[in-house]
Amino acid sequence: MTADAATAPHRPAPGSRLVFRWRKWDGSPHWEHDCVFLGSDRWGDWVGQRSGWRSVRPGREVTADADNVTLIAPSGEWAATFNAAPATYAVYIDIGWDVRWQDGSPTGIDMDLDVVRARDGRGIWIDDRDEWSEHRVHYGYPLDIVTRLEQVALDLEREVTQEAVPFEAATAAHWLSELDRLAPASH
Repeated sequence: MTADAATAPHRPAPGSRLVFRWRKWDGSPHWEHDCVFLGSDRWGDWVGQRSGWRSVRPGREVTADADNVTLIAPSGEWAATFNAAPATYAVYIDIGWDVRWQDGSPTGIDMDLDVVRARDGRGIWIDDRDEWSEHRVHYGYPLDIVTRLEQVALDLEREVTQEAVPFEAATAAHWLSELDRLAPASH
Protein backbone atom coordinates (compact mmCIF):
# COMPACT_ATOMS: atom_id res chain seq x y z
CA MET A 1 0.00 0.00 0.00
CA THR A 2 2.93 2.39 0.26
CA ALA A 3 4.03 4.44 -2.72
CA ASP A 4 7.57 4.20 -4.00
CA ALA A 5 9.83 7.12 -4.87
CA ALA A 6 8.72 6.98 -8.52
CA THR A 7 5.10 7.72 -7.64
CA ALA A 8 5.77 10.31 -4.93
CA PRO A 9 9.08 12.02 -5.79
CA HIS A 10 8.26 15.15 -3.76
CA ARG A 11 7.87 13.20 -0.52
CA PRO A 12 10.62 12.27 1.93
CA ALA A 13 11.67 8.64 2.22
CA PRO A 14 9.44 6.54 4.50
CA GLY A 15 10.88 6.68 8.00
CA SER A 16 12.05 10.31 7.66
CA ARG A 17 11.37 12.49 10.67
CA LEU A 18 9.53 15.77 10.01
CA VAL A 19 7.31 18.39 11.58
CA PHE A 20 3.69 18.87 10.46
CA ARG A 21 3.10 22.63 10.77
CA TRP A 22 -0.35 24.16 11.06
CA ARG A 23 -0.96 27.90 10.92
CA LYS A 24 -4.02 30.11 11.22
CA TRP A 25 -5.62 31.99 8.31
CA ASP A 26 -3.52 35.11 8.98
CA GLY A 27 -0.29 33.08 8.83
CA SER A 28 0.30 33.01 12.59
CA PRO A 29 1.71 29.74 13.97
CA HIS A 30 -0.58 27.06 15.34
CA TRP A 31 0.12 23.38 16.16
CA GLU A 32 3.41 21.72 15.20
CA HIS A 33 3.59 17.94 15.49
CA ASP A 34 6.78 15.85 15.52
CA CYS A 35 6.10 13.04 13.03
CA VAL A 36 7.59 10.46 10.71
CA PHE A 37 6.63 10.01 7.06
CA LEU A 38 5.04 6.58 6.58
CA GLY A 39 4.11 6.49 2.90
CA SER A 40 1.17 7.01 0.57
CA ASP A 41 -1.85 5.09 -0.65
CA ARG A 42 -4.89 5.89 -2.76
CA TRP A 43 -6.31 8.01 0.06
CA GLY A 44 -3.31 10.32 0.39
CA ASP A 45 -0.09 10.63 2.36
CA TRP A 46 0.42 9.26 5.86
CA VAL A 47 2.54 10.51 8.75
CA GLY A 48 2.78 9.00 12.22
CA GLN A 49 3.51 10.10 15.74
CA ARG A 50 4.66 7.82 18.56
CA SER A 51 3.29 8.03 22.06
CA GLY A 52 5.41 10.56 23.93
CA TRP A 53 6.33 12.61 20.85
CA ARG A 54 5.80 16.36 21.06
CA SER A 55 3.07 18.63 19.76
CA VAL A 56 3.37 22.34 20.47
CA ARG A 57 1.50 25.55 19.72
CA PRO A 58 1.98 29.05 21.11
CA GLY A 59 1.34 28.78 24.85
CA ARG A 60 0.93 24.99 25.00
CA GLU A 61 3.05 21.87 24.66
CA VAL A 62 1.78 18.30 24.96
CA THR A 63 3.08 14.83 24.31
CA ALA A 64 1.01 12.27 22.44
CA ASP A 65 -0.69 9.92 24.89
CA ALA A 66 -0.96 7.17 22.25
CA ASP A 67 0.51 6.32 18.88
CA ASN A 68 -1.34 7.97 16.02
CA VAL A 69 -1.29 8.18 12.24
CA THR A 70 -2.53 11.08 10.13
CA LEU A 71 -3.91 10.92 6.61
CA ILE A 72 -3.26 14.07 4.58
CA ALA A 73 -6.04 14.29 2.00
CA PRO A 74 -5.01 15.17 -1.56
CA SER A 75 -7.81 17.76 -1.71
CA GLY A 76 -5.90 19.96 0.76
CA GLU A 77 -9.10 20.36 2.82
CA TRP A 78 -8.45 18.06 5.77
CA ALA A 79 -6.09 15.84 7.71
CA ALA A 80 -7.51 12.85 9.63
CA THR A 81 -5.71 11.54 12.70
CA PHE A 82 -6.38 7.99 13.89
CA ASN A 83 -5.36 7.46 17.50
CA ALA A 84 -4.50 4.08 19.00
CA ALA A 85 -6.13 3.18 22.30
CA PRO A 86 -6.21 4.42 25.03
CA ALA A 87 -6.62 7.87 23.45
CA THR A 88 -10.11 9.30 24.05
CA TYR A 89 -10.63 10.15 20.39
CA ALA A 90 -10.35 7.31 17.87
CA VAL A 91 -10.63 9.72 14.92
CA TYR A 92 -9.94 13.46 14.88
CA ILE A 93 -10.21 15.23 11.53
CA ASP A 94 -8.91 18.77 11.25
CA ILE A 95 -10.76 20.67 8.54
CA GLY A 96 -8.12 22.77 6.84
CA TRP A 97 -7.20 24.82 3.83
CA ASP A 98 -4.14 24.53 1.63
CA VAL A 99 -2.96 21.36 3.40
CA ARG A 100 0.07 20.38 1.34
CA TRP A 101 3.76 19.61 1.29
CA GLN A 102 6.19 22.50 1.54
CA ASP A 103 9.96 22.20 1.94
CA GLY A 104 9.73 18.47 2.73
CA SER A 105 7.05 18.70 5.43
CA PRO A 106 3.28 18.89 5.52
CA THR A 107 1.72 22.23 6.33
CA GLY A 108 -1.78 23.65 6.32
CA ILE A 109 -4.17 26.29 7.56
CA ASP A 110 -6.29 25.11 10.50
CA MET A 111 -9.88 26.18 9.81
CA ASP A 112 -11.23 25.38 13.29
CA LEU A 113 -13.90 22.80 12.42
CA ASP A 114 -13.11 19.23 13.44
CA VAL A 115 -14.89 15.91 12.98
CA VAL A 116 -14.47 13.66 16.01
CA ARG A 117 -15.26 10.02 16.84
CA ALA A 118 -14.84 9.37 20.56
CA ARG A 119 -14.20 6.05 22.28
CA ASP A 120 -15.99 7.05 25.48
CA GLY A 121 -19.59 6.81 24.28
CA ARG A 122 -19.99 10.42 23.09
CA GLY A 123 -20.23 9.27 19.48
CA ILE A 124 -19.39 11.30 16.38
CA TRP A 125 -19.79 15.06 16.00
CA ILE A 126 -18.51 18.23 14.36
CA ASP A 127 -16.52 20.10 16.99
CA ASP A 128 -15.57 23.75 17.48
CA ARG A 129 -18.51 25.29 15.61
CA ASP A 130 -18.30 28.26 18.02
CA GLU A 131 -14.63 28.86 17.16
CA TRP A 132 -15.50 28.48 13.44
CA SER A 133 -18.23 31.15 13.75
CA GLU A 134 -15.92 33.55 15.58
CA HIS A 135 -12.92 33.04 13.32
CA ARG A 136 -14.79 33.27 10.03
CA VAL A 137 -15.66 36.84 11.02
CA HIS A 138 -12.34 37.65 12.77
CA TYR A 139 -10.17 36.38 9.89
CA GLY A 140 -12.65 37.21 7.14
CA TYR A 141 -12.85 33.75 5.60
CA PRO A 142 -14.15 34.05 2.02
CA LEU A 143 -17.78 32.91 1.68
CA ASP A 144 -16.99 30.30 -0.99
CA ILE A 145 -14.43 28.68 1.33
CA VAL A 146 -16.86 28.80 4.27
CA THR A 147 -19.56 27.11 2.19
CA ARG A 148 -17.14 24.49 0.84
CA LEU A 149 -15.61 23.57 4.20
CA GLU A 150 -18.96 23.35 5.97
CA GLN A 151 -19.97 20.79 3.33
CA VAL A 152 -16.64 18.95 3.69
CA ALA A 153 -17.23 18.67 7.46
CA LEU A 154 -20.75 17.27 6.93
CA ASP A 155 -19.49 14.80 4.31
CA LEU A 156 -16.68 13.61 6.58
CA GLU A 157 -19.05 13.27 9.55
CA ARG A 158 -21.23 11.00 7.40
CA GLU A 159 -18.25 8.94 6.16
CA VAL A 160 -16.90 8.47 9.69
CA THR A 161 -20.37 7.45 10.89
CA GLN A 162 -20.65 4.90 8.08
CA GLU A 163 -17.08 3.71 8.75
CA ALA A 164 -16.35 4.13 5.05
CA VAL A 165 -12.79 3.44 3.92
CA PRO A 166 -10.40 4.96 5.01
CA PHE A 167 -12.31 5.68 8.25
CA GLU A 168 -12.76 2.02 9.20
CA ALA A 169 -10.41 0.21 11.58
CA ALA A 170 -8.37 -1.80 9.02
CA THR A 171 -6.81 1.20 7.25
CA ALA A 172 -5.66 2.82 10.50
CA ALA A 173 -4.36 -0.56 11.77
CA HIS A 174 -2.24 -0.96 8.63
CA TRP A 175 -0.65 2.48 9.03
CA LEU A 176 -0.14 2.03 12.78
CA SER A 177 1.80 -1.16 11.92
CA GLU A 178 3.87 0.89 9.45
CA LEU A 179 4.57 3.33 12.29
CA ASP A 180 5.82 0.40 14.41
CA ARG A 181 8.03 -0.77 11.53
CA LEU A 182 9.47 2.63 10.55
CA ALA A 183 9.75 4.24 13.99
CA PRO A 184 10.12 1.46 16.57
CA ALA A 185 9.17 2.44 20.10
CA SER A 186 12.12 2.93 22.46
CA HIS A 187 12.30 0.43 25.26
